[in-house]
Amino acid sequence: MTLAAAEPATALPTIEQRHRDQRQYPHGVAFMDGQYLPMSEAKVSVLDWGFLHSDATYDTVHVWDGRFFRLELHLDRFFRGMEKLRMNVPYNRSEIEKILSTCVALSGHKSAYVEMVCTRGGSPTFSRDPRQSENRFIAFAVPFGSVANKEQLERGLHVAISNIVRIPPKSIDPTIKNYHWLDLVKGLFDAYDYGAETALIVDINDNIAEGPGFNVFTVKDGRLKTPAYGVLAGITRQTVFDLCGELSISVSVGDIDRNELKGSDEVFITSTAGGIMPVSKIDETVVGDGKVGALTHQLTDLYWEKHADPAWSTPINYR
Repeated sequence: MTLAAAEPATALPTIEQRHRDQRQYPHGVAFMDGQYLPMSEAKVSVLDWGFLHSDATYDTVHVWDGRFFRLELHLDRFFRGMEKLRMNVPYNRSEIEKILSTCVALSGHKSAYVEMVCTRGGSPTFSRDPRQSENRFIAFAVPFGSVANKEQLERGLHVAISNIVRIPPKSIDPTIKNYHWLDLVKGLFDAYDYGAETALIVDINDNIAEGPGFNVFTVKDGRLKTPAYGVLAGITRQTVFDLCGELSISVSVGDIDRNELKGSDEVFITSTAGGIMPVSKIDETVVGDGKVGALTHQLTDLYWEKHADPAWSTPINYR
């Protein structure tokens, strides 16, 4: 019997005292643990339940021309999400508003994407009991970004319908903004494989649900409709309801199947990341006449006008 030669003994590597991160980050400012930091220094522990279990809630508000748009509605939803998930942060509403504003002011961005996050955190003993975790609050401001680029906003997006089913509301409450995006990401890859630019996925009844970070609206005979089941009640979605109220345009919520979506006169999607964005093609079907529709144009113009309205926006002090 021949024994294998013993491996030569080697010294264990040194434990580094600080992580060296060579990645590139967008210019921005973050807040965590009472500190304002460049984005490259904003880190979350690998033991945080937000990372390990996607146990977190968040909300995103945008800044345009130095003003938050509909900040109060975003704060309302963020605090509702934390309450439903039994999370607490050591800051009240006005303090969080101040933190968000300071992140933007320190970044210098006049148009920004601003996120507030609460993670479950972790426990010193790596306990499996979520009650023993210390919840963490994080905020950051980076340059504004849109689901659709300039060309897509002018001609309309090409959207593909994926057969991926959105997580049903009996499993995950869709009114809590969360990071459970694997269904949405799979839908995106389906759309890319199809040659489209973004995706819509379906609910458990095979009706249209939503896309990665956006809601969808149809326009037929001057009437708007948007899915109701299993979708996030988006702030821009609510804004469309409010704009329709001002313009006396009919809008309803309900099931939308594939044929109804493709047979619409106009289709658009809504998101804090981009606002109201037209859709000109669904799978191989051209929507309407293939151009951005009149109602979509009207709502989009009014949407951006509201960004300067003090009743809809909040100024940031950059000094």
